[in-house]
Amino acid sequence: MTSEHTAEVIVIGLGPGGEDVAGRLALAGLDVVGVDERLVGGECPYWGCIPSKMMIRAAQVLAEAGRVPELAGEAHRVEPRWEKVADRIREQATDDWDDQVAVDRLQGKGARFVRGHGAIESRSDEGVTVTIDGTQWLATRGVVVNSGTAPAVPPVDGIGDVDYWTNHGFIEARELPDSLIVLGGGAIGCELSQVAARFGCTVTVVERAPRLLALEEPAAGDLLAKIFAAEGIDVRLGVGATHVEPNGTGGAVRVRLEDGGELTADRLLVASGRSVNVHAVGLDAVGVDPGARSVPVDEWCRVGDRVWALGDIVGHGAFTHMSMYEADVVVRDVLGQGGAPARYDAIPRVTFTEPEVGAVGLTADAARKQLSNVRVATVDLADTTRGWIHGPGGQGFITVVEDADRGVLVGATSAGPTGGEVLGFLALAVSVGVPVQSMIDMPYAYPTIHRGIQQALQKLRTPA
Repeated sequence: MTSEHTAEVIVIGLGPGGEDVAGRLALAGLDVVGVDERLVGGECPYWGCIPSKMMIRAAQVLAEAGRVPELAGEAHRVEPRWEKVADRIREQATDDWDDQVAVDRLQGKGARFVRGHGAIESRSDEGVTVTIDGTQWLATRGVVVNSGTAPAVPPVDGIGDVDYWTNHGFIEARELPDSLIVLGGGAIGCELSQVAARFGCTVTVVERAPRLLALEEPAAGDLLAKIFAAEGIDVRLGVGATHVEPNGTGGAVRVRLEDGGELTADRLLVASGRSVNVHAVGLDAVGVDPGARSVPVDEWCRVGDRVWALGDIVGHGAFTHMSMYEADVVVRDVLGQGGAPARYDAIPRVTFTEPEVGAVGLTADAARKQLSNVRVATVDLADTTRGWIHGPGGQGFITVVEDADRGVLVGATSAGPTGGEVLGFLALAVSVGVPVQSMIDMPYAYPTIHRGIQQALQKLRTPA
């Protein structure tokens, strides 16, 4: 094997975490090769968190304009223009889906970049052999896999015959359809549904679970369903699709539901989760079950000897911040720097609808299944001074979940106008185990939404 096909570390997949690992190891003096057949930077900057939140911000401006008559005076008619959003995404966020800036950034740190499909072939005493588009490379120190996930398409009869969108199609759209059916009421489905509706699209959300945001506190999904209904979004809960077929030209569709109902729309958006392909990146060659829904790793993100995995594929949340968190763990392990291993008891997450739904740690139901003595308290934002001042668009709540035996929080939810920002305080409390009584006793700025945290904590100490 020639030297040009050898590196100390090969990073397969250059999403946020993979790019960070490759760049930092190169800056540390290692010979690093980064491999990706898609765009350097991954899903987040091109089809995920960055462009979608630009869309959400635009949709929130439209909603705020509609509140002027109630709060501030008279408002002229607002005319939504999707092309302004589409142009901003192309010009300011994605460079029209060109990753040259990201490639230059990576190479500027000293890493080599290969555009292609990488997969682990084998592991030996010499290192880990990786095949990149048919060419063998040897990683003498090891391989880091950050291959990400792909949109999961449900096995609905006929769906292969329909020109449906995933989040990629929605993010890249130059114009929105007049009507949209969304399969999936999780974070992505909810965010994009609200955006589309606020830009004048007739939206129907189909979710097989009994509520939206099924993995979060029930109150979060219930609140969002109520707000969606007020905004004209048709939410079908507890029912799935059984058949999909084209309904004319373009992307028009007809969808039959399990309850016998039938829906038609100009476009179908599939937002039913993400899937992992272990075999595609060769992790089965180092002992991972090829059918696994996530890749098992230890507290240092090790799959095994000289193989690490991080990000969406390890199953601790398909979030950029978790990929970056795990990247730091991997870098320190590869370089032998030690420090804290990964832990997953205080994972923060935010759904950027209006209201934003921020959550960390365990829901109340999950806590009760794991712990013997759990206390839960909730405060409606309308009962806080700042929530009352905010008025329309200020719906929300703060829920805290306490391990009463230890006197610390193990979970919390903050839903409201700044739910994701208020979450920061709660995430810190869950992560480091701040005593609940200490948080009750500290001063909180007034009037703020985060002051509602103190009110919720005080209710934990108030006899029912």
